[in-house]
Amino acid sequence: MKKLIYLITMVFAISACTTDFEETNTNPYQLSGKSLQEDFNHVGAFYPSMLSQIFGNQIDHNLTNVTFSQHLATPTPFVGGVNNTTFYIRWNGYWAREYDNVMAPAEQVIEIAQEGGYTVFVEWANLIKIISMSRVTTYYGPIIYTNYGSTENALYDDEETLYTAFFVDLDRIIAEFKANSDYPGLKNFDASFDGDVSKWARYANSLRLQLAMRISKVAPAMAKAEGEKALADSAGLIESNDDNFNISLYGAKFHPAQIAFEWGDTRMSATMESILIGYKDNRIEKFFSPVEDMSLVSDHPDWPYKGIRNGAEIVAKDDRLSFSTLNPEFNEPAKVTKRKVMSADEVHFLKAEAALREWAGSGGAAMAQTHYEAGVRASFALWGAGGVDDYLADNTSLPIDYNDPVAPGTVNDFTNQITNTVAWDESASNEVKLEKIITQKWIAAYTNEMEAWVDYRRTGYPKLPPVYQNSSNSDWGVVPAGESIKRMPFVQTEREGNATGVADATQKLGGPDEINTRLWWDTGAPNF
Repeated sequence: MKKLIYLITMVFAISACTTDFEETNTNPYQLSGKSLQEDFNHVGAFYPSMLSQIFGNQIDHNLTNVTFSQHLATPTPFVGGVNNTTFYIRWNGYWAREYDNVMAPAEQVIEIAQEGGYTVFVEWANLIKIISMSRVTTYYGPIIYTNYGSTENALYDDEETLYTAFFVDLDRIIAEFKANSDYPGLKNFDASFDGDVSKWARYANSLRLQLAMRISKVAPAMAKAEGEKALADSAGLIESNDDNFNISLYGAKFHPAQIAFEWGDTRMSATMESILIGYKDNRIEKFFSPVEDMSLVSDHPDWPYKGIRNGAEIVAKDDRLSFSTLNPEFNEPAKVTKRKVMSADEVHFLKAEAALREWAGSGGAAMAQTHYEAGVRASFALWGAGGVDDYLADNTSLPIDYNDPVAPGTVNDFTNQITNTVAWDESASNEVKLEKIITQKWIAAYTNEMEAWVDYRRTGYPKLPPVYQNSSNSDWGVVPAGESIKRMPFVQTEREGNATGVADATQKLGGPDEINTRLWWDTGAPNF
């Protein structure tokens, strides 16, 4: 009984607020004591709450992976301009969000589901744990997964152990879903796939392919085996936008829109401006709003969009509030009701890279172009953008140089370093082809930037400009000039409450607990 009361409390708890940084999550599943015993409510009601926590708020999402991947940038000089965006860590909250709001309730609900024999619910919770932890590890490296809940001061998994555990768990999860594809129990709690277990199996298989590609340079044999398993599995992959995995916002506003329109703390990035305008990419109007002041875009008036350089030198917030914000539809909860976690474009790009790497089931190198172009087409279709045929045929356009019209002289300006066009060139090297794939994958990742930050660290693509203001120092580790942040440091609550675990994790990290220490899969070695 105490477990059940705890779970009910977890579902409806409101996260503690921090001024200007927290979002409030609402849950439409209002339960009475009677209904808890009907229609799987006593287990199922907790899943929307867990899923709603996968994306972080401003602290642990917008001011970390979103800015590190250079999709959005801030006009606000937080803490005098010395903050996460300039590589001095002020906020580091994703660990607590995921362990408190996903791992803890998942473990509790798994216990209840196991006691009742609800095996599909058990594996659904286990999948949600992998979704969460596979993202958390991209921040920190070693994390607590296999030892979670086992001791007061749990030891972290090294990353090889962690990914091995993910793959073993996915074997069991996918097998359970495939064996119970017509199971009706999830429907009332599943705003992503309306209770279709076969679609959850398809997503789990696609997640396997994503994780396999992530480790392709550091553990090529394991990556190939797991990637080929995903490509061959009868569950299939997400290859149509109809099968995309989205998480419902449960009536809340898309959080980056709140940051942009209510707080004025985020805008289009200069890198997005450079790449989208240079490539004549019609998705730009679906992503962002044009500026009203045409003096800001005198260098490209036909494309009236202006971004902010990531890690810019910023004096006052008001200086750049007139730069391009998000498309206003993002600010309408009735129109934007969900946020993508994995879409068909990403899977096609994964298959394109798998083809370059000659993984069985990908079609081999000869199919890389087919998968690449399918990825671009899927993204254009998802956003309702036109002109994809001309876009894919363009073998001359390149990203443009960036000029900050507010800053004096050349402050915040950068010269584009990308020399690769959109059009596929079958005679090009695998390195050139990979750059095309990852650059398009980066664009398509808009609104779910986590893997874009992973790919940039893993492959070096796209060729992003360095931050203009690098405030890193010995407090959190120095990022050399021209380089980018590699990870987030372990959180202070763990340093204080689990010092033994953090010390062990630092050994497993293979370097100091600093922001310039590479994660396991970020080898810095050649891509081929």
